[in-house]
Amino acid sequence: MKVYKFGGASVRSAEGVKNLKYIVEDERGGLFIIVSAMGKTTNALEVVIDHFMAGRKDEATNEFAAVEAYHATIIAGLFEGGKTPAAVQKLYDEVRATIARETPTERDFEKWYDALVSYGELISTTIISEYLNSAGVCNKWVDMRRAFVTDDKFKYANVDMKASGERLRAVVAEGAADGIEIFVGQGFIGATPKGETTTLGREGSDYSAAVVASVLDAESVAIWKDVIGVLNADPKIFPESTFIPELTYLDAVELAFSGAQIIHPKTIKPLQNKNIPLHVRPFGDKFASGSVIRGEIAAPIEVPILILKRGQVLMQIRPRDYSFVLEEKLGDIFAVLEQFNTKVNLVQTSAISMSLSIDRTRRLDELVKALEGHEFFVTYDEGMEMLTIRGYTEPYLERYSRVPGIFLAQRTRKILRLVRKETV
Repeated sequence: MKVYKFGGASVRSAEGVKNLKYIVEDERGGLFIIVSAMGKTTNALEVVIDHFMAGRKDEATNEFAAVEAYHATIIAGLFEGGKTPAAVQKLYDEVRATIARETPTERDFEKWYDALVSYGELISTTIISEYLNSAGVCNKWVDMRRAFVTDDKFKYANVDMKASGERLRAVVAEGAADGIEIFVGQGFIGATPKGETTTLGREGSDYSAAVVASVLDAESVAIWKDVIGVLNADPKIFPESTFIPELTYLDAVELAFSGAQIIHPKTIKPLQNKNIPLHVRPFGDKFASGSVIRGEIAAPIEVPILILKRGQVLMQIRPRDYSFVLEEKLGDIFAVLEQFNTKVNLVQTSAISMSLSIDRTRRLDELVKALEGHEFFVTYDEGMEMLTIRGYTEPYLERYSRVPGIFLAQRTRKILRLVRKETV
């Protein structure tokens, strides 16, 4: 069994879906395909949710109509006559019915987010599965809400590996008994034991692929992207990027934690447990080897790696009574951060204060009030970004650490992190 993961950029058009077919059609011996929502569908559904949560049902319905129209252009390029498959129309109807019927409350935002955003993946995989079958590539569509068992930490759910493994192996065995070798499932989504839909965090499709590979004892995972493999920097931000043919699991974990978009932070652990190699391959050339992430590599990475993580909030916290922050106060701070599902990317402490770079959150005001309720004084700056340079050299240090707009700098022997105002 192999596992292939295709991101939204790869399947954003009919041509992309046809190229997916070209990549998978000759695979033999078992293939599990994980697919993200098409194009920017997740972003579009987040707009739908904003209107829905605010009680603007007409606006939410209109925004969802735009989502349908976008998928209609893809369907028109895949199916004769351009007719929407019945299974896809059923998903559209479910979303429209939810918008019309339900009256959400803000405290349940995360639950509603998961319930509606998950339709991006459900729609994309249904279109792809139907197209592959119509084109002679026999496959079985898998509803990952029935295969992945998670906890109820909505928007950031954790997968129960044992329970999920039992369900997923049963699905594959049933398909194999019918002679099916290719399976198509959604990335990013699962469900609680009660059947409530959950998501695994933005970009969580990589993690889905890793979990599938682990529980099915796959020989490898391939993530197909619009780059030649792993680069030392995002070429859209840093034009002088360099190809990296090999990385260790440790390299990949550190890069993911720092914000590298090449993989999801939780992806590596399930693969490391089974020593399953992860390949990052170019979607435009199915014969290119790309980069590989595994336990051991022939030579260490010799070029600095630059990672820019936007959408940051720089927060400073100190006790009102000037007591030392590194005593019992730490537990209070991180308990509140956990309560609000806050992603912390950098921590720096002094005698009586702590600075944190966190991902932007819609519940920032609530988070600040909760911290203040524990007798902390809190200030923060929005519109920040964090630049991480792993394996920096003196020229890089000189170039990046002495520019205006830096609010916080953290330097170790190998890693330089700078929190600064967002650049264009």
